[in-house]
Amino acid sequence: MFIDKASIQLKAGKGGNGAVAFRREIYVPAGGPSGGDGGKGGDIIFIVDKGMRTLMDFRYKRHYQAPNGEDGKSKNMFGKDGEDLVLKVPPGTVIKDEKTGRILADLTDEVTSKVIAKGGRGGRGNTNFKSATRQAPKFATAGELGDELTVTLELKLIADVGLVGFPNVGKSTILSIVTSAKPKVADYHFTTLTPNLGVVSTKFGDSFVLADIPGLIEGAHTGVGLGHEFLRHVERTKVLIHVLDVAGLEGRDPIEDFEKINSELELYSEKLTHKPQIVAANKIDIPGSEENYSLLQEYMKNKGIEVFPISAVTNKGMDDLFARVSGKLKEVEEYEKANPPIVEEEKLYTLEKEDRYQFTVTKENDTFIIEGKFLLKLIDSVNFDDMESLSYFQKTLRRRGVIDKLKEMGVQDGDTVKIYDVEFDYYD
Repeated sequence: MFIDKASIQLKAGKGGNGAVAFRREIYVPAGGPSGGDGGKGGDIIFIVDKGMRTLMDFRYKRHYQAPNGEDGKSKNMFGKDGEDLVLKVPPGTVIKDEKTGRILADLTDEVTSKVIAKGGRGGRGNTNFKSATRQAPKFATAGELGDELTVTLELKLIADVGLVGFPNVGKSTILSIVTSAKPKVADYHFTTLTPNLGVVSTKFGDSFVLADIPGLIEGAHTGVGLGHEFLRHVERTKVLIHVLDVAGLEGRDPIEDFEKINSELELYSEKLTHKPQIVAANKIDIPGSEENYSLLQEYMKNKGIEVFPISAVTNKGMDDLFARVSGKLKEVEEYEKANPPIVEEEKLYTLEKEDRYQFTVTKENDTFIIEGKFLLKLIDSVNFDDMESLSYFQKTLRRRGVIDKLKEMGVQDGDTVKIYDVEFDYYD
């Protein structure tokens, strides 16, 4: 089954906690602190697997968590870093932050890997807090939390040439004739519900990848008829073959169809209108198609677009069409080589980090409630039975602006302050 979109939840590993330990060796009666640092949490990394063609794996498993870092140990031994979690995706996968819609990675054959969720840093062991006035610190810091987010994976097929047009104009038949692909072909609308890929080999020895993009309809740019799911596969193609029913079956007007499809392409993305197009006037062998073909040819001549009369069923004109498509593709590739596209760096974002020391202070009745991720880590790091550790706790609150914020909100000596599960009376 072809799956080209998935939403998954990622949770990078938490850093290991720093250790509180002291040397307890023979002949060292008053050993100093020896607590090691915690290990870093594992990252979540996406890499390209050229053998994959679908996002099927992410349909059934939607939660991914990297291992946590190991806690620090005594004798200044650091905790082991958590292993990175590597997720494989097919080439052409775009990764977006579901919350903001921003693109975090665009993985192709050129950009093959990206760290999407970073593991938390390990906490520091009590060895780090030894000083001239603090000889035996009885506290360490907790490890940081890793990134946690929901991402949307979108697969945009990487094909050189795309077949576009209304449903039932013969795109799948063309693909089945010129490649070894075996798409489902029948005489009813929306036979093709998923994109199909095939490799075309011309009689001149050239080859390229051809994608049959499912039939577009009016309103596709708004999502009608699975429009968004289909249109994104057109974005990476270099040349478009616009297939038209020149016989005018079912009352179709090929010129009108051409304008409608191009309107949908433009409304979805203006860039699509700049892609070179070659028109394949299909069903030329059906009686009565000559008049429509003459009108279409004259219309396209004014637009500077080449038209090739073909019959996908009888294979008429197919060699000439694909010889020209191959030539057009070479022209585009040579132009791109001489004029490499400017990378729009502003369109790629790293995961937005919250201010590490962000916090909120609210008041409920006579209690001031303080919340913030760094405060959770701070509380885990404090030994409330040790005066030096309490002093470290108080200094950190002042340094991070928590005390100033409490004063700004009118805290008075004797008021109750609550930080998660810890309550204490405030005295300046």
